[in-house]
Amino acid sequence: MMYGSVAIGVALSFVAMAMPAAAQHLAIVSPAAKRAPEFMRIYGSSQPPYGFVSFCEREPSECVSKNYTDARIEATPENLSELDVVNRTVNHEIEPATDMEVYGVTEYWTLPKTRGDCEDYALLKRHRLIARGWPSSAFLMTVVRDEKNEGHAVLTVRTTLGDYILDNKIDIVRLWNQTPYHYVMRQSFVDPKAWVSLDPNDASTPSAIAGVQSNPEPTEFQGIEVFP
Repeated sequence: MMYGSVAIGVALSFVAMAMPAAAQHLAIVSPAAKRAPEFMRIYGSSQPPYGFVSFCEREPSECVSKNYTDARIEATPENLSELDVVNRTVNHEIEPATDMEVYGVTEYWTLPKTRGDCEDYALLKRHRLIARGWPSSAFLMTVVRDEKNEGHAVLTVRTTLGDYILDNKIDIVRLWNQTPYHYVMRQSFVDPKAWVSLDPNDASTPSAIAGVQSNPEPTEFQGIEVFP
């Protein structure tokens, strides 16, 4: 896990001017740094990771719509600061560990208590933000290929300024286009159990790649495996 300076990169400089004094330390990322639109593009449907399907079977209340809205949440200084606090708190509260180390299996999605891997961090952040009264449709589990081309899970937040990423590798909350990742798939904001493809080269289930492996036992929900 990386512990950098706590900051939020936002797209428009006027947000910084509107921030209260206590939040002035939050970094502002210049629009010139963007390499893609602020909002993710969907390329079709996708089958969910099998670890997620198993999680929903064990924790059905975590996989239903709560306070649903198709509108994006307002990217106010207060809301962005709350995302920052939740991201930073969970990153420092949970000790990084693989599923094999904690549960003795290669893939196990869950709400962590003290230790967990990337998807566990993301699930806990989603759980806590929804518990604060935010709509579940704003927080979407997302699978990417990281800088090592390995599977990694993060939490996407749908805001009016763009899609932000809460990541256990870094405390800074960034727009998705300011991360070093290749985006593969994420939850649908309409149906928490449905997933959509973010990969323009694959509008269905991603094929096996280094660090992103198909379920060795074929099931109705053929998925992928992610690593911390």
